[in-house]
Amino acid sequence: MRKFALAIALAIASGFAMVTSADAGLLARIDLSSQTLTVINDGKVMYRWPVSTARRGYRTPTGSWSPKRLHRMWYSRKYDMSPMPYSVFFTGGYAIHGTGAISRLGRPASHGCVRLHPANAKVFYSLVKQNGMSNTRIVVQR
Repeated sequence: MRKFALAIALAIASGFAMVTSADAGLLARIDLSSQTLTVINDGKVMYRWPVSTARRGYRTPTGSWSPKRLHRMWYSRKYDMSPMPYSVFFTGGYAIHGTGAISRLGRPASHGCVRLHPANAKVFYSLVKQNGMSNTRIVVQR
């Protein structure tokens, strides 16, 4: 019993969301150190995709959120009306969205958003719509 309690305490302290087969819903786990997004649906890993998060001088916030809003296509007013297809906003102006800068995926390159290949962004967007925002969790960790 002590080992189990210790494992839970360590998982919480490290910021990792524990997912078991009994957990329902959608989890998007973004790992800043590996520049990956892992999609877990109903406790099963479905996808692991390369992403681009904040480059030097910018930041991608860490923490855990439910999506706040979805947009099939959004244009960033802050960054010269840059297109953000399949946007899933999770806190403030930060979103998981598709990008045209595919060659930069797998390394930091954004102003703070989590960039995905547009095909992967479409899949993720559809999964969020299918599961519902209240049944989706986005976790960003170092």
